[in-house]
Amino acid sequence: MTFEEAIKTALDYEVRVRDIYIDAIERVADPAGKQILEMLRDDEQYHIEYLKERLQLWKKTGKLSDKKLETIIPSAETIQRGMETVQAHMSQEVRFGETEVLGKALQAEVEASKFYQKMVDELSDEGQRMFAQFIEIEENHIAAVQAELDYVTKSGYWFNFKEFDMEEL
Repeated sequence: MTFEEAIKTALDYEVRVRDIYIDAIERVADPAGKQILEMLRDDEQYHIEYLKERLQLWKKTGKLSDKKLETIIPSAETIQRGMETVQAHMSQEVRFGETEVLGKALQAEVEASKFYQKMVDELSDEGQRMFAQFIEIEENHIAAVQAELDYVTKSGYWFNFKEFDMEEL
């Protein structure tokens, strides 16, 4: 895969994931859940803009700048530390459609992450550096979506912390 094709494919992933979040925002009733999804949507939109800039620069100069990829999503560790605060503000009700749309978001984030890892493995130095930035960010997106999914499905886990033991019930 050429570098240009890799950027275009990455754009396709980011647009698809962003659109899933747009759909999710409409379906999720919980204000705290909406806020998390809006942050994820905004982060994906920034990724789209970043990739478009990189593609334009690549086409024009055949080079990339070292512009750092930013994110508004905290690290998985920060998400875990904020668990109690977020949980205290979330509704206990599971709304129709939330599980489905969160499952789609999780699947799309995992697929995007695998693609970025493949690009790091296959591309030259410039491409590796650019796509490596996406891997950590996507891992944080996966952690955020998984946490939300765990909460709404009452799996007994919230941000990978066990809330209850089924044997105790």
